[in-house]
Amino acid sequence: MVQMCSPILQATPVRTSVADDPADLLRFAINAHQAGPVALATLVEIRGGAARALGSHVVVAADGRFCGYVSGGCVEAAVAAEALLAMAVGRDRVVKFGGGSPFFDIVLPCGGGVSMAIHVLREVGALRQALDRLAQRQAVGLRYSPQQETLEVVEMPVRSSWIEGDFITAYRPMTRVLISGRTAEAEAVARLAEAAGYGVTRWRTGDGIKNAVQDIDPYSAVVLLHHDLDAETVVLAAALRSSAFYIGALGSTRTHRQRVQRLTVQAFKTEDINRIKAPIGMFGPTRDTTSLALSVLADIAASTLIAFG
Repeated sequence: MVQMCSPILQATPVRTSVADDPADLLRFAINAHQAGPVALATLVEIRGGAARALGSHVVVAADGRFCGYVSGGCVEAAVAAEALLAMAVGRDRVVKFGGGSPFFDIVLPCGGGVSMAIHVLREVGALRQALDRLAQRQAVGLRYSPQQETLEVVEMPVRSSWIEGDFITAYRPMTRVLISGRTAEAEAVARLAEAAGYGVTRWRTGDGIKNAVQDIDPYSAVVLLHHDLDAETVVLAAALRSSAFYIGALGSTRTHRQRVQRLTVQAFKTEDINRIKAPIGMFGPTRDTTSLALSVLADIAASTLIAFG
């Protein structure tokens, strides 16, 4: 039986951060674990509509501090309260909210319901291993066993899901926007990409361009913002030989036809050339750098969803 005077039960859930990047949440869990128990609450079932994807987390410290989102903000405090109860008894639990749950006073605006698997962390070794993989730009999975109440690092699945009785959460490295160009457009895209929380790398002519291919991985978006086709040649060739999920290039439809002709002469295949989004951006011609930057980032965000779900 839990003593009602338990410091954990006396804690009040308080949001400490609006961050929802998985790496930030895992770091919060590791740091909080140094001072006491921590619970990792994971969205493992969606009934109807939901604002967040399976595998989303809320991390709760023993003093009531929590961060992360598993809805639009309507159940997180309740999840934190349940996590505090789990920490007080030292046992994992699964709790339902919204449709199909016992909490009549907690209703999700979307009309659906969610189930949360709350895991009381005994140690954080698996979280450290996952963060190390992400720091090396490698995808990783965390397998949660409800029966054993354990976490272990595994290969990342296609998406977060239940597999053979365990729930595996998929983590991929932060999307990195690689920008080539010494233009006002490049400055605007870099500024807004950083504000949006993307990793940003700037390439400038003569500034390590020849090693550009080493920076490109499957979680990279390559953005070419030059007003001269000659200036983009090296980076574009590197991008087309890479596994980047997005390649976009500045220029009109006419300019892109010239680009295609050049690439064809260089023996690039049609399917490779067709990877280039040109004219770059999600919406039509823009007349200022801010509009162009918004168009480019919207296109990258949409392509991220298509590529990774």
